[in-house]
Amino acid sequence: MTDQAIVVLITAPSQEVARQIAAALLEAKLAACVNVLPGIHSYYTWEAQRQEDEEVLMLVKTRLELFESHLIPAVKAIHPYELPEIIALPVQGGLEGYIEWIMEETE
Repeated sequence: MTDQAIVVLITAPSQEVARQIAAALLEAKLAACVNVLPGIHSYYTWEAQRQEDEEVLMLVKTRLELFESHLIPAVKAIHPYELPEIIALPVQGGLEGYIEWIMEETE
């Protein structure tokens, strides 16, 4: 894997669960920053049933090399969902100093 900044999307059932995940990721230096956006309305199909839930969305700034080996297991150890949403998006560009800060904070 290359040393690339990514943004990880994680949904959580509550602010409290999101706080716990954010604290664990920051403590382990697996994230430079975690934003928690409240009031997300999720509509999806799970086990052949239509679902509607209120959730929070986490935006996690980290690096690609940590994603599969460290970040995913850390989130799954805390997250109450059987199959949590953990999706990585590449950062195609950004303020150079901010990208450098992400890299420094996740070393």
